[in-house]
Amino acid sequence: MNTTIDGAAEGGEARDEETALALRLWIALARAHNAIATQAAADVARHGLTVAEFGVLEALYHKGPMLLNEVQRRILVSSGGITYLVDRLEKRGLAERRDCPGDRRARLAAITPQGEALLASIFPQHAAVIRDAMRGLDADGKRAATDLLRALLHGAGEETPEEES
Repeated sequence: MNTTIDGAAEGGEARDEETALALRLWIALARAHNAIATQAAADVARHGLTVAEFGVLEALYHKGPMLLNEVQRRILVSSGGITYLVDRLEKRGLAERRDCPGDRRARLAAITPQGEALLASIFPQHAAVIRDAMRGLDADGKRAATDLLRALLHGAGEETPEEES
């Protein structure tokens, strides 16, 4: 079913106020995410990376070596997707796979010195792009929005990752 901005279904079907508010919020969230994601994607593309590749490198840069499934959960890609991303980053010398000391069956992803140098050089500017894209909210607004979005996440049955707590 397609919805319009006012929350009514196409064809004029009436909606209750709670549903209309939820639909308006969904549209606002989607538009805000798209606007900010477009700026973030353009920024990392300047460095020859996709948003997903940047996400892998950023996670490894800030958290250190991680199991592939941990990286997968943090950047929200499929298991096949994380394999593909790490393969691409390995070919470019930005990430590598390592044996897991505690489990011979498991593999860790780690950022290489070349990847670390790249992230160290581009992360401050990328963070500034994100900050500037969110200039529509002051500090209190950002805190309130973060709290509200965490409540939405929890209400949707998802747990908040510990690094965001």
